Amino acid sequence: MQSTSLTLDNVTVRMGQNTILDSISLSVPQGSFTCLLGPSGCGKTTLLRAIAGFAPLESGDMAIDAVSIAALPPEKRQTAMVFQSYALWPHMSVAENLAYPLKLRGIDRASRARKVARILDLLDLAEFGARSVASLSGGQRQRIALGRALVIDPPILLLDEPLSNLDAAIRRNLRSELRQLQRQLGITTIMVTHDQEEALSMADTIVLMRSGKIAQVAAPEALYAAPVDIDAARFMGVENFITTDSGEMGVASDAACFGFRSMSASICLHPLAGHLNRKAVVIDSAYAGDSYQVLVKSDGELFSARSSTPQLAGAQVILCVPADALIPFGADKNCLIPTDYRTPGRTLS
Repeated sequence: MQSTSLTLDNVTVRMGQNTILDSISLSVPQGSFTCLLGPSGCGKTTLLRAIAGFAPLESGDMAIDAVSIAALPPEKRQTAMVFQSYALWPHMSVAENLAYPLKLRGIDRASRARKVARILDLLDLAEFGARSVASLSGGQRQRIALGRALVIDPPILLLDEPLSNLDAAIRRNLRSELRQLQRQLGITTIMVTHDQEEALSMADTIVLMRSGKIAQVAAPEALYAAPVDIDAARFMGVENFITTDSGEMGVASDAACFGFRSMSASICLHPLAGHLNRKAVVIDSAYAGDSYQVLVKSDGELFSARSSTPQLAGAQVILCVPADALIPFGADKNCLIPTDYRTPGRTLS
């Protein structure tokens, strides 16, 4: 299966008077797995549909291997799309669903059978060909929807939240299966998701979108450790923001505040070396499975942290945050970690 690169150059999409995508430029390397991540309404699905040819461009260009596809209809583009709803034909068997795209392309019956058998084997569903899709589980239907896209040997695979209809346990298993399959085939893949954990665990590169624009393009580790600004940090699970100064523990002197995740902060009885330590009062403590989620108040502000034991409301404690878990932000709300740490492929130290 061949693979190609994709380039977007100032892509703009409008619907009526509304700008849905605003001057999007992006390079997707050959054989990579890219996740379009962001909240509902940020434009990520529209961007995927624009690549597939279902959302016409107001301006800009897009190219596969440096050849423009902006004027091509969907069926002429070198892409295959898996929709959130799977869109399987309920009156057809599994094999018939897989063969349908080939039939539309005029592929002869014998060749269709060979390609379908190969895909079923690839998906570990070799014995399911004659079954009705209505008899399959959600995870099996997801595999068939993926197989129907792969059967045409597309250089670029587009995935529109393909795992969102599955329960949590199945979704986690299929993340790994899908990522392994993508690596095995070497197919250039672009996936839309609103799930931060899903994007972090699957992508080579994450494109964080906001209000029809790209907020940040980064490797998963870089996006997690150095979100571009406070809004990006909040979306990436940074729940706490605290004002401090360099004299408190030797952190960046030009930071207006620091963000940290509750999983990084702990509740202690005494200050810890190498930590930001703040006196606090326990407001609430809730069991969270492997620990307790504790809400505390310090200097009139609320913060959340983890504790290995339950905490009594009103107790005097120390909020402790490791220095390397603090993310510095300037007065303009932008992250102060150097931009080279937010470059795809760079490993954080």
